[in-house]
Amino acid sequence: MKKIVAINASPRVGWNTWSMVNEAAEGARAEGAEVQFFDLYKLEKHSGCMSCFACKREPNEGKCVYPDGLAPVMQAVREADGLIIGSPNYLGDVSSEFHAIYERLLFQSLTYQKDPHQYDFRRIPVIFIMTSNAGEEFYETLGYRGMLSRYRAGLEEAVGNTKTLIAGNTLQVKDYSRFKWDIFDPADKQDRHDKVFPKEKEKAFRLGAEMVRKAW
Repeated sequence: MKKIVAINASPRVGWNTWSMVNEAAEGARAEGAEVQFFDLYKLEKHSGCMSCFACKREPNEGKCVYPDGLAPVMQAVREADGLIIGSPNYLGDVSSEFHAIYERLLFQSLTYQKDPHQYDFRRIPVIFIMTSNAGEEFYETLGYRGMLSRYRAGLEEAVGNTKTLIAGNTLQVKDYSRFKWDIFDPADKQDRHDKVFPKEKEKAFRLGAEMVRKAW
């Protein structure tokens, strides 16, 4: 049985990013995979890379072993056959929790040697999901495409071949009348959430299933 690790890097359990990651995880389960799900904001105290350099010395070369709340997640990824990870778009970037594990995943892979540049590791397929209040049509002009490309490249270098999935123009709250957010049309937001977001979750489901059927 294949093992898939699914990581939600959003603090809002049950909302957009969580839902997309969960759908991809359900797709993997539908193909018989065992899925281990992590909500990063619920973990014990942890951080990004601590620059302890333990991953550059024997016997832990190529392995982040810093003993904090991310340690079980790092170990699970090392043992997995696929990784699903999702982040909301916060101020044109990933969430701080996504960046914390991203640092740990990337830095452990670097040898700091001319040859080889990276430690030998078992590559696994990755699904990188991003959700955003901004519509996907704005990603190019706002520079989000470049941001996504950078994170995708990093994941491909340190983990494995990566496919990206975006869900834009998401519903942020159930009741917009509680806020003075006059740049939004609450009715349009709700209509899109009811009609379009389910289709985006279906894409996530299919991608999760594809990851198990035939790793890319």
